[in-house]
Amino acid sequence: MMRQPWTSWASRMTLGGKLLANVLLAMVVMSGGVTAQAQTSNSHLAVSNDGKWLAVANRDNGSVTVVDLASRKAVREVAVGEHPESVLFVEDGASVVVSLHGADEIVFFERESGQVTDRLPVFDEPYGLCTDGASVYATLETPGELLEIDVSTRKIARTVKVGPMLRGIAFSARDDRIYLTEYLTGTVHALDRKTLTAVDTWPGASSENLARQIVVHERRGKAYVPHIRSRVNVNRGEGSVTPYVAVVDTAPVEGTPEGRRRKPLPMDSIVGAFVVANPWEVALSPDMATCVAVFAGTDDMFVMDVLDDDYKELQVRKISRLGHNPRAVRFSPDGSEFYVLNALDFQVAVFETASVRKLATIDVCKAPYSAEMLEGKRLFYTALEPMVGRRWISCSSCHPDGEPDGRTWQNPEGLRNTQSLAGMAWTHPIHWSADRDEVQDFEETIRGPLMQGRGLLAGRLHPGLGKPNSGLSDSLDALAVYSNSHKVPLSPHAKNGLSESAQRGRTLFFSAQTKCAECHSGPFFADSTRERPLKLHDVGTGAADPSEKMGPKYDTPTLLGLYRTGPYLHDGRAKSLEEVLTTLNPDNKHGVTSQLSPSEVADLAEFLRSLPYEDPVAAAKSAGLVPVVK
Repeated sequence: MMRQPWTSWASRMTLGGKLLANVLLAMVVMSGGVTAQAQTSNSHLAVSNDGKWLAVANRDNGSVTVVDLASRKAVREVAVGEHPESVLFVEDGASVVVSLHGADEIVFFERESGQVTDRLPVFDEPYGLCTDGASVYATLETPGELLEIDVSTRKIARTVKVGPMLRGIAFSARDDRIYLTEYLTGTVHALDRKTLTAVDTWPGASSENLARQIVVHERRGKAYVPHIRSRVNVNRGEGSVTPYVAVVDTAPVEGTPEGRRRKPLPMDSIVGAFVVANPWEVALSPDMATCVAVFAGTDDMFVMDVLDDDYKELQVRKISRLGHNPRAVRFSPDGSEFYVLNALDFQVAVFETASVRKLATIDVCKAPYSAEMLEGKRLFYTALEPMVGRRWISCSSCHPDGEPDGRTWQNPEGLRNTQSLAGMAWTHPIHWSADRDEVQDFEETIRGPLMQGRGLLAGRLHPGLGKPNSGLSDSLDALAVYSNSHKVPLSPHAKNGLSESAQRGRTLFFSAQTKCAECHSGPFFADSTRERPLKLHDVGTGAADPSEKMGPKYDTPTLLGLYRTGPYLHDGRAKSLEEVLTTLNPDNKHGVTSQLSPSEVADLAEFLRSLPYEDPVAAAKSAGLVPVVK
């Protein structure tokens, strides 16, 4: 007989009955049935353990909003810094902790006053946060490290290297472990909390990608990981990118082969053939009977029963439509309600758990940019018409927040490694093959087999590199405004200036000996220009791919941000910068590097990892360069 969720009857009780229910729930918590700590996994939302306060990380605004849940009102918005990603309460709700992915800091502030009390600088890109009460644990994405922060002293107690591109994090009281996800592979690691040593690993499938969160079921010995699968050999919307929640057996299950300790559940077929896109977060109710998943591409929500069967695992109870770009979901400590962040409405929606009825909408902040930019960003993230016809994929499925997905796709023109959008406004034309000279040319992709949308332009589309498509559609222009807005972050490898190794590498880079700067020139280290004839170069990389249709000459990509945008080359063959300079450049077509000693190769690679070490936009403006505005 299926368990009935705690909230299915608790929400119908009288006030006195609810008080009794809370007492009973507390007894269950103390007996080890569920965890008392409501902040054991990373999220843009946090609920204080007493259920009185909600904290909201506003990524676009650089702020955290504190909400009084009794009045359903935002009481203060605290400016913290660039790109807050994860937030939680500590010290019985008196303090708030937030990770600043863009500012490379972990910040503490007082909930009551909003005063920032501590800023902890870290190496690069803090993302996920969780707590066991005494300590805060944080993932650092690019270096793939886990930090332990002592809450009482506000000091970093321990740092350990785990795996590449870490994001998701969860603490399990059941087995006293920290669980972590690799963002670009879906791999899950388990570390012993006391020693921070690895005790288990669950590799993701080769196609698994964008695993930014993990939550743990404390009774069943399960963990749930929302992610996508990127089938790089499929160039149509249906099946190229698919939504999943992986269920990980954190403890061995009798009769389960080792390879089945991780079960991917396809969210596009878990209920009929209802397609959803871009699962962002999941949440478990305190009684572990209900799981809620939000889908940032199709603006949908699945409310699911957690099944104790080690096979089907989850069963959809209700599907609801949300606002724009839902990115987070959290339950109240008593499980009677849950909260969803509609990130591009800048609102939190409150739902009753038992009925999934919306109870309130709370404004948490204002949009920090123009109406045109907001429209463009919503279009970029949506997997709905007019952008997408069959709901599978959005621009952000491969370029989340303008970043690359780490994949090399088999496109009709050949193999193409996904590029970052950072600095794109300064490096037109677009694509490795420079076949588009403005973002508006991507109307062809919107209407084509990949996205199959109605499109944003009424009437005839001019072919890429032909007459301008800008100015023909307000919506298409808005998409271009957002796409061209991404800035290149300064490299963490040059925070204290160029190292001695990087300085030697810089001399090599600009030398007549290597000729690197002949193509990788200017503030953005690229000679890309929209002037005709276009500057394309044969650097000896085009012949390796038998499916290539447009090579062997390619546009010069920017070198800024190389420290986090591997793999490299148009076909993604190079797994490291050292490979680019050595084994994959045997004929010196891609710079003259074959004569370099191993130490010189190391110095040159260190310089490349240090880019940019100064603001490229300021340098570009000083040089009289003008970006593409739309």
